[in-house]
Amino acid sequence: MSSPADRYMAAKARAAHAGTELSAFEQTLDFELDPFQTEGCRALEQGHGVLVAAPTGAGKTVVGEFAIHLALATGRKAFYTTPIKALSNQKFHEFSRRWGPERVGLLTGDTSVNSEADVVVMTTEVLRNMLYGGSSTLTNLGFVVMDEVHYLADRFRGAVWEEVIIHLPDYVQLASLSATVSNAEEFGAWLDNVRGSTDVVVSEHRPVPLWQHVQVGPQLMDLFVDDTTVEEAAQRRSDKHRDEPEVNPELLRLFRAQHPRGGRSGGRGPGHRNRRRGR
Repeated sequence: MSSPADRYMAAKARAAHAGTELSAFEQTLDFELDPFQTEGCRALEQGHGVLVAAPTGAGKTVVGEFAIHLALATGRKAFYTTPIKALSNQKFHEFSRRWGPERVGLLTGDTSVNSEADVVVMTTEVLRNMLYGGSSTLTNLGFVVMDEVHYLADRFRGAVWEEVIIHLPDYVQLASLSATVSNAEEFGAWLDNVRGSTDVVVSEHRPVPLWQHVQVGPQLMDLFVDDTTVEEAAQRRSDKHRDEPEVNPELLRLFRAQHPRGGRSGGRGPGHRNRRRGR
């Protein structure tokens, strides 16, 4: 049982939270926020930038949506950038349903809808061009959400993300979202250096399972199988490789049946290893 002091502090914290924009935002949702979502949203409300790294399906977009909520609540604009037009179109329709079509615009280079709206969804290249052109659309911009920010590492397009991050005005808060950035702390340190105070929020919990499959002829099969269902196969494996995933034995059997020369005359099917290491 908690002490009277603990209950007092908890009540005080609830009262303080009730007066925040995060509390108002939570009331528009039909689900409770996960801890990493709450952490990312609080960072934005405290005036920081944020890098959110969490698996696909974990709900990173909620932090971006809170950035939009903050912009609208404070009378400023929000831009939501994506790497591809299809994702921009998807977010445009989602946000139009949520905040109303009169408040949401779309810019993808070949499409311009309500470009001076409070919330504008766009491809990242469009924002880069705005910055270099000194576009009036940037007036009163408060937040930029960069979805799939790991594109910064892309060999051909990454410079666009880097240029946007560097050239955005200092007063614009940046919310960066990614499911695949592997060096979140290092990336966050760079953001902190070029953008100012940036919090790094990482979640490794995957609420939506990720299953890998492979097609063999007309059949779609699991690439790996649960170790509990292949006990005999696991016992045959060396201690060195015991923690590695077990390739589905049925998949190997089908592959070898359809590729009888695989692994003999240079075929490189599943499980093939070149034993002639000197070559």
